[in-house]
This record gives sequence, structure tokens and C-alpha cells, in this order.
Amino acid sequence: MIKVGDTLPSTTLFEYSEVEGEGCSIGPNAVDVAKATAGKTIALFALPGAFTPTCSAQHVPGYVANAEAFKAAGVDEIWCLSVNDAFVMGAWARDQKTAGKVRMLGDGSADFAKAAGLTLDLTAKGLGLRSNRYSMLVKNGVVASLNVEGPGKFEVSDAATLLAQAKAV
Repeated sequence: MIKVGDTLPSTTLFEYSEVEGEGCSIGPNAVDVAKATAGKTIALFALPGAFTPTCSAQHVPGYVANAEAFKAAGVDEIWCLSVNDAFVMGAWARDQKTAGKVRMLGDGSADFAKAAGLTLDLTAKGLGLRSNRYSMLVKNGVVASLNVEGPGKFEVSDAATLLAQAKAV
């Protein structure tokens, strides 16, 4: 499993853009993790699935509500990762009103989750291989703090915990 001091896996995530801008076309756009994190501080959180109860009711809304506080603490971007495709993440972004606050990134084949050693097998519940629930502060592509949840928990990957860590760094 990835740990503090490790570099993020060199993988590609996908993001759905509602409108054209900054050289991005509408539709799924590849996000090279190494390039996208270079020279930036990223508040990254991951969860098992879009539109799921805890993820939609608590996890994402906490980061959306605290977006300005993260920026004030020196965070350049907030990323939400889930093992869903970019189209689902785009629909969830509209539903959660994340525009301009949280980048909703699809890890459709779980490449990032697998490379980071942060997978969650929910096959018995009909969901297949997913991402574990966690948060991390990333500085220039390197993990500065990591908060991994226990099975079925939502106690340490919340926005308040990661915001406190961002303020302390």
C-alpha cells in the first residue's frame, strides 16, 4: 500500500468536461497523474462509488463545502477519485454541484487504486473491485499525509481531517 513519502502511481485518470476550455474537448479527457500533480498541492480523496449513500450524502459534500478553506490552506486542487467511468463521474459532478470546486476523476479500470494498493473487493455486493475510502494530501506528486478508512467506516477521510492536515503542513 502507498505510504507517506511515496510518489503517486504513474497512471491516467479520466475527467468529463461539461464545456470546452483550456484545451479540453467535451467528453472524457485523459489526466496524466504525474503531469497534473507536478508543482501542485492536491487534496485527493477516493471512495467506493459514485451515487452511493455515504459518498453522496457526506464525503463529496464536505469537500465541496470546504473548497475555499482548502485554497486558503494552500491547496491548488481537490480531486475525487472513484472506480467509475468519466461519464458517471461527470453526471455525479452535476448532481453534487462540484464545478470549480472538486475535480471528479474516473479510475474506470481501477488502475490507480490497484497501483496504490488501495482497492476494496465488493464483489459479494455486486460492485466488483472498487477503491477503498481514503484521503491524502499530495505535494508535487508525493504523498504528504494519508488517511485510510477501515471497512465500512467514514471517520478519517473526511474533509475536516484533511483540511486540518493541510493547514498544519
